[in-house]
Amino acid sequence: MAKRKREAAQDGDHAEAKGSTKKTNASAKTPRSTAFKLDRDAPVTIQIIAGSYDRVLHGVTATVKPAMAVESAEKSKKKANDSSPLPKRQQQQRVEFADTFLFNAHNSAIRCLALSPPSAPAPGQSQKVVLATGSTDERINLYSISAHPPSARAADEQKLLSSLAPRPILENPKNRELGTLLHHTSNITRLVFPNRSKLLSAAEDSTIAVTRSRDWTLLHTFKCPIPKPTGRPSGDTAPLGGTPSGVNDFAVHPSNKIMISVSKGERCMRLWNLETGKKSRVLNFERTALSELGEGKHSTGEARRIVWGSSRGGEDEFAVGFDRDVLVYGMDCVPKCRLMGDIKTKVHEFRYVETDASREETVLAVSTEDGRVLFFSTATEDLAEPPRDKTLRVAKLVGRLGGKEAGVSGRVKDFSVLPVEDEDGRRSFFIVTASSDGRIRLWHLDAADLDASGQTPRQVGKLLGMYETQNRITCVAAFVMIPRPQGVEESEYEFESDESEEDSDDEDEE
Repeated sequence: MAKRKREAAQDGDHAEAKGSTKKTNASAKTPRSTAFKLDRDAPVTIQIIAGSYDRVLHGVTATVKPAMAVESAEKSKKKANDSSPLPKRQQQQRVEFADTFLFNAHNSAIRCLALSPPSAPAPGQSQKVVLATGSTDERINLYSISAHPPSARAADEQKLLSSLAPRPILENPKNRELGTLLHHTSNITRLVFPNRSKLLSAAEDSTIAVTRSRDWTLLHTFKCPIPKPTGRPSGDTAPLGGTPSGVNDFAVHPSNKIMISVSKGERCMRLWNLETGKKSRVLNFERTALSELGEGKHSTGEARRIVWGSSRGGEDEFAVGFDRDVLVYGMDCVPKCRLMGDIKTKVHEFRYVETDASREETVLAVSTEDGRVLFFSTATEDLAEPPRDKTLRVAKLVGRLGGKEAGVSGRVKDFSVLPVEDEDGRRSFFIVTASSDGRIRLWHLDAADLDASGQTPRQVGKLLGMYETQNRITCVAAFVMIPRPQGVEESEYEFESDESEEDSDDEDEE
């Protein structure tokens, strides 16, 4: 029975996977836009949170202000050499950074961050976001972060403090610590809020914990098997006589019914049924595929990252990341393509980016060791045939952000993509990249620049600004702050309203 479970996706499994996606895709493909709606003349404030090797949790706000440069119509027509009417205004953007909080959060390096969706809007109350941080000290710290920029009154009161400090300060007194979770007995590796009412956490104790955010009660623990020490590759960091163990990463399907996990010392991935809390099946990585991905017999062959997403047309897929390449699977659990092709560099983070409001046009963004964020199209019609003696097709590179052409040489350790839409429905992105040298960069990228119809990839994105945190950054998270409703002032006891909000979230899920 054990051997049958570990077979790599038989035809019966394909049919079962396809059948399950027909039920779940209905909720995953709902054509609603998650992008932030921009006001043409109003500034946009982005809350950025960075974790570091130095145990410091650094909060920074980036305020993007549009500045209208007026040009005469005659000069514009001369430059364009065209008789068609041209706009008289050309919009440019500038960004201002300010410190919002600086917590000595953990006793050792911070490994991962997670942000919950904002609380539901309520009359007379402000909205909040829960921040979870995981560290190698086995702790998960929880913070309440205001979803609104600091009020004008608070900004005026801090002008004197900012004038005395070397950098601007815009502290929000409502950003505070909620407590600590001790659900794990080893280093925390990944944190995810699939919705506001649940927090999932993984650690090197080979467990994935499900916590209810209403009262932070541990609901369930998924126990991943610890691999046997026989046949383990050389170079592992496990203690003498031990075996490498622990969950590297996990990904939850948008339907919140399926989860996939990848662990240390294993050349496979595990599928879990979130409704029953039990393991569904184990899928082994094919030896030929690992060889093409640069995972030879002397390497671990384990996957380090995994994310759910969709390709063109809205068909669900998931991507599995290794040391130097990313392997994309269809919902039939058959390898679809690989990303990097002839690009020789280390892969750090990757995530899917929706380039339109219907969620049917997506690209896969990958941050690399050489300071770039690469964008790939995984649509079937964009895949290149495999080279000689290879079996995996290669995804199409559609754009490059950063790198030496933009003056970025250090590795992009982590990044965050924030979709926004203007009044005309035109989609663009604010992209926050974080490097190990402590630099946070804010980029602006038009969704039209990620069109896969072009023949050759091009340099995309515009650097708006850079901020020096003076810490060795390991992870970053960001969100666009919601404009403060008129007449709303945060009270000292506003956190008492969280329980009723999360109760309603649980009722909606049921």
